[in-house]
Amino acid sequence: MKRILLLLALCAIISCKENTNAHVTATTVETVTDTTFKEREFAVLDSKVLNLDKLWEPFNEDLAQFTDADYARVKMLAFEKTIPEIQRAIVDGKLSYEDLVLFYLSRIKKYDRNNDLSLNAVIALNPNVVAEARTLDLQEKLLVDMYSIYGMPILLKDNINASGMPTTAGAVVFEDNNAEDAFITKQLKANAALILGKANLSEWAYFFCNDCPSGYSAIGGQTLNPYGRKIHDTGGSSSGSGVSMAANFAAAAVGSETSGSILSPSSSNSVVGLKPTIGLLSRGGIVPISSTLDTPGPMTRSVIDNAILLQAMTGFDDEDAKAVSLKAPKTDYVSALKNLNASEYLKGKRLGYYKSYEDTLYVQAVNALKDAGATLIELERPEIDLPQFLRVLNLDMQKDLPIYISKYGAKTLAVKDLNDITAYNKEDSLVRMPYGQGLLYGVLADSASTEEFTAIKDTLERNGRQFFDESINANNLDAVLSINNYMAGFAAVAKYPAITVPMGYKETHQPMGLTFIAPTLSEAKLLELAYAYGTISKMRKTPIDYEE
Repeated sequence: MKRILLLLALCAIISCKENTNAHVTATTVETVTDTTFKEREFAVLDSKVLNLDKLWEPFNEDLAQFTDADYARVKMLAFEKTIPEIQRAIVDGKLSYEDLVLFYLSRIKKYDRNNDLSLNAVIALNPNVVAEARTLDLQEKLLVDMYSIYGMPILLKDNINASGMPTTAGAVVFEDNNAEDAFITKQLKANAALILGKANLSEWAYFFCNDCPSGYSAIGGQTLNPYGRKIHDTGGSSSGSGVSMAANFAAAAVGSETSGSILSPSSSNSVVGLKPTIGLLSRGGIVPISSTLDTPGPMTRSVIDNAILLQAMTGFDDEDAKAVSLKAPKTDYVSALKNLNASEYLKGKRLGYYKSYEDTLYVQAVNALKDAGATLIELERPEIDLPQFLRVLNLDMQKDLPIYISKYGAKTLAVKDLNDITAYNKEDSLVRMPYGQGLLYGVLADSASTEEFTAIKDTLERNGRQFFDESINANNLDAVLSINNYMAGFAAVAKYPAITVPMGYKETHQPMGLTFIAPTLSEAKLLELAYAYGTISKMRKTPIDYEE
């Protein structure tokens, strides 16, 4: 979160000049051109809490019978494949849901812990997932929709409740938080998804310590980027969700975002991440930072998979105030993508871009869209700031976390609020808070009247919407184009959706994402734009060390 706010401040002082006709030309090279590949030293790398023997005990017998030949056979049908491609193989009898689960478990065991390639992306596994897959294998496969989440193994960010596994938010204090399913978990199970396990994250969704690296949690250890292990940042806070998708640890993953926490790790790990309109997906049963800005969202290797996962999670939660106020209609996000012709679709689309982002990959993406028939319009970056952004997170977390504990947390939790949590952490600071807990202290120190807090939120939402709306309305734009999570804070306070798609790689092999942002409830349009760009660009590559 600290990095996001600093980046917003930096971007706000950059201006750009309109040029709607000629191709864009880059006047500088990428932001990072260091090719020395220096490894970063981490104060804490591996978890001091996770019990790996206990983690793998439910699967040892099944994995022992899953041979190298089985792995190779399934890999041909599942590795880097879309959900429809995997479903096709299952319907054709070439693959089973049990095969798929054992394949992903094998990859997690091979690459995630205690070796020179370990990524520390997975924090928990569902002990019943193999049995659940076998049950689905008994059903008639010909009835399965190729474009459904049915039988697909899914990883949830470990701030999302799922029965049978604790929901820790990466924190030792929640190690035994065995809670009931979150609303979106219930939706996934109702659509017959298989919850494979939990993904590591930046502890407390990166709202915990002042100087900790993204992807660190006391429970899960330090998540590492497969495109540059110990070199490139994982992005956060949905770090494990992004890394697990890059490394093919599951068919799809779910992250959550307050400001950049889906967009950042998705772009950092060359996957597709959608931050939906606030309230489109329920937040019930998800450990919060801010009820004003929090949302879960899908993280996948392809846009079609992203739409499938979004579709499966949607549903009206009348206990979520944002859902009640939004009253979003049920939308089919998948159908329009099935036969979308990228070139035909992009003709006539109007997209805004910022000349101030003089990144070579961004320039290439803009020109590729222009070559495909879209109209690209150069925009001046508005001189708008986000006053007291941090205070919204502070003031919300003060009230929202105790509500989660009392309403959605395990009844056995010994803590009730942040005072209890910070006191607990201090009892064993080396394990529980090796980087400190400065942001939590900031939460406890903040205060505001109801009227002041409402005024802060109103100002931020107005500024966020003005930041985008002036350009969108003046130029009749379908969306604006950004990089990674560069404008995530403005999209957050505006409550606008955003999707990021792999855009290419820097000289250091660091992934970058092209991000599309549009007004409230534009998810269908954003998915179509992202699908069209992904079709013409085909930028995603598997991380080299994780291809076997």
